[in-house]
Amino acid sequence: LERDLTVMLIDADITKPSIPSVLGIEDASKGLIDLVSDEGLDVSDVLLRTNIDNLTVLPAGRPHHLATELLASDRMERLVDDVVRRYDDRLIIIDSPPVLMSSIPGVLALHVGQIVFVVQAERSTQASIDSALGLISGCENIYLLLNKTRTIAGVDNFDGYYGYYR
Repeated sequence: LERDLTVMLIDADITKPSIPSVLGIEDASKGLIDLVSDEGLDVSDVLLRTNIDNLTVLPAGRPHHLATELLASDRMERLVDDVVRRYDDRLIIIDSPPVLMSSIPGVLALHVGQIVFVVQAERSTQASIDSALGLISGCENIYLLLNKTRTIAGVDNFDGYYGYYR
């Protein structure tokens, strides 16, 4: 909703892409994997507008049996560099599959400046968090976001709390 900020959301969850369906985008047949595998395609050929102002989506594209290898390739590195240079006025967010479910997040960690790692409260174990963080350690800047929490440490009932505000 920021007026001065444009976001490009890249769906890198190749096996279970969900962003287009969540946003009501019907024609998302070509995307990231197609860009990496076909040098004849340009980002502008597959980038989709949404009905949300200042949000564009780069869909995952067609499933590919070598998706991880394609995302680890020099072509992917050049694509990321091109997107960052060409769309320097945008915040670029890459959505990946869960870290422990795929090798793709570890590969993507090599191409990004920072990672927001979402941890589900009361479900994620310390061991699984440690394992996952090890797999994405190729990125130097990793931030954890606690999701679905029902309590705040030291507060019995946090109705009316929003973050640290009352």
